[in-house]
Amino acid sequence: MIPKRFRPAAIAALTAALASGSMFAYSASAGTGPEAADRATSETFARIADGVLSQRTQALVEDQPGQRNSGQTPAKTRMSAQLKKDEEAAISSLRSRKTRLADLGEAYTGADTRVAVDRATVTGGKATVQVTEQTTLTYKKLRGDEPATTDFRTRHELTLTSKRGGGWELTSIKSQDSGPVAINEPVATKANVVKDDGNQYPDGTPASTKYPAPAKPKAKTGGTYDYAAMAKYAEKYWSSYNPAYRKFNGAGGDCTNFISQALKAGGWKAVPGSTSDYRNWWYDGARQSDSWVGANEWAWFTLSNQRAANLASVYQTDVGDIVQVDFNKDGSKDHSMMVTYRSSAGMPYLTYHSTNTYRKSLASIIASYPDAVYYAYRT
Repeated sequence: MIPKRFRPAAIAALTAALASGSMFAYSASAGTGPEAADRATSETFARIADGVLSQRTQALVEDQPGQRNSGQTPAKTRMSAQLKKDEEAAISSLRSRKTRLADLGEAYTGADTRVAVDRATVTGGKATVQVTEQTTLTYKKLRGDEPATTDFRTRHELTLTSKRGGGWELTSIKSQDSGPVAINEPVATKANVVKDDGNQYPDGTPASTKYPAPAKPKAKTGGTYDYAAMAKYAEKYWSSYNPAYRKFNGAGGDCTNFISQALKAGGWKAVPGSTSDYRNWWYDGARQSDSWVGANEWAWFTLSNQRAANLASVYQTDVGDIVQVDFNKDGSKDHSMMVTYRSSAGMPYLTYHSTNTYRKSLASIIASYPDAVYYAYRT
């Protein structure tokens, strides 16, 4: 969906400008050093990114009566031959994901994708553009108590080339976030699978991903821990980070740092000691234990200290429980997420950092990574 701030006259002008070749562009003979793009050019880059990302998002939305989602990129977005081929493959894979989601009882009735340019530089007729995508998908009420929406915010880098006669050609668009792909982003090629011997550390037991699973409810408040407080914390800071804690986005990802904060908000107590001993778990403002920020170390701490136990199925997780994923089956856990909502039909919804995401269904994670190894923890 094109952001409202770009509709409708600006879009018409953009399309006409690209068609006529009158679009402002930087000449290939421009200075060799990088120059910041002017406002008008940055807005053009935002429209181009919005066109591609909105098309991806719409591939996941349920077709409305009388409408067809052709899967073709908007006419205003000129792309290189290779990127056009890649995007056609991406749309096809996202439609397959939509089918897998439908089999798991999930669909979306609407979507809104908005793009803002964070930084754009032009060097000798080539542009590098950093953008932030904010997307909201509306859940279809199939079971009746799904959340209203799921939201995510993610960053991309675009490269473009100025074409003779004016206009820009998009040559690549790449995600800049770690963690699970956004629901509208195709999954990268699988890595080689390495068998884990499971003998070195308390790695835990992988959980089944078969849906549905026998219910295993728990009280949200009134016990040792306040699970409602954990969920409230995670949903408050899923996008705007708590300034009381450092960010680890550029140092392996912020996902486990984020769940540690939420667990502390719900009553988990620190275990002091050396930073490298996985049996310790703490954060003091200047430093922290490895288990506070590391996905594997967090699991080792949790299981060795009996803070949590493995569940037989990921679909047994409830509010405040944790799901971890080993995406490429190499024996190392790659990502940590917290359940912040669970429907009465037994669907957990996850909130997490590293591709910052709010109430994404577990079904959508599994539809994106059906061959990954999952671990579920009852906290």
